[in-house]
Amino acid sequence: MNRDWVEKDFYQTLGVPKDATAAQVKKAYRKLARELHPDAKPGDAQAEERFKEVSEAYDVLSDSTKRKEYDEARALFGNGGLGGPGGGFGGGNYGGTMDDLFSRMGGGGSGGLGDVLGGIFNRGRGAAGGRAPRRGADIESEVTLGFTEAIEGATVQLGLASEGPCPTCAGTGARDGSAPRVCPSCSGTGLTSRNAGGFAFSEPCQQCRGRGLVVDDPCPTCHGSGRGRSTRTVSARIPAGVRDGQRIRLKGKGVPGERGGPAGDLVVAVHVRPHPVFGRDGDNLTVTVPVTFTEAALGAKVAVPVLGGSPVTLRLSPGTANGRVLRVRGKGAPRKDGTRADLLVTVEIAVPQNLTGAAREALTAYAEATADHDPRAELLAAAVAAEA
Repeated sequence: MNRDWVEKDFYQTLGVPKDATAAQVKKAYRKLARELHPDAKPGDAQAEERFKEVSEAYDVLSDSTKRKEYDEARALFGNGGLGGPGGGFGGGNYGGTMDDLFSRMGGGGSGGLGDVLGGIFNRGRGAAGGRAPRRGADIESEVTLGFTEAIEGATVQLGLASEGPCPTCAGTGARDGSAPRVCPSCSGTGLTSRNAGGFAFSEPCQQCRGRGLVVDDPCPTCHGSGRGRSTRTVSARIPAGVRDGQRIRLKGKGVPGERGGPAGDLVVAVHVRPHPVFGRDGDNLTVTVPVTFTEAALGAKVAVPVLGGSPVTLRLSPGTANGRVLRVRGKGAPRKDGTRADLLVTVEIAVPQNLTGAAREALTAYAEATADHDPRAELLAAAVAAEA
């Protein structure tokens, strides 16, 4: 008997009356299962949770033995036997949860009736949940992309190793040429009944360990468990504009689900190699372009490189200062809305390291012509004023 059953109304979950026939229960389940199945509503977490609830409810109400135990337990714990007004052990009005009830019955110590019943209920909890469809686990991987690949997007092949059905026996757990048989102890339900203090509770079958099947000739690879490590290659699309260190979640590319449950997700950590020319500032790309002193002073048209395209011509205004940032629209990384960010161009005045005689004479003449202009005069005056 699953402890959670007592606090759940499986009839309400399936939308059927308490005196519903087996056919009515089956019809209601099939209708809800078709509507809520993860394949019908991929990525809908709420529908997936409802599908699990419906599956659990049907698992109990479709089995006459489980349904009888459920009805008796609900009547006992929910309608007066242990929790109704004036009923229960010791009487009184009790309206708490089952956890509170077991705690009170246990008296705060070990060995009480609450501990005994709690242990029985908890032993059944894992087996009941194990037969319902279960979502596969997520897998984590990582990939290193070039700078251009990260900006434009790329499709990469990832080799993944994960747990899944044993590749040798296809998940049956039996050696090739043989097959598992229905467990004779539990008749394939995975549960056996146990009497405790006059009450009958269900717990995982000891012979089949809750699987409902017995393997006489186990698979040599998985030793009868039906599970094993498998390696597969997954084609993963990394979206355009991904950043270094970003984690991309790819739905349904993780470990396959069990008993019809949805597959888990693949979480890819992305590393991006730096580019020798371009950098990145958010969605904007950055580049530093050296210019000559005369180009900055007199103004000029300069060629600017563009990632993945032909250079564009940028006009410098006369008197452009060193370090000024200019913007080239639409030449950055793609945005989520389909537009592209900008390319930010930083102007860097290049000082020549070797001068020819003519160039030196020209600069000397320029220095003499501008000798009356001191660009540091205001700076020095402000420093003196600050000290005064």
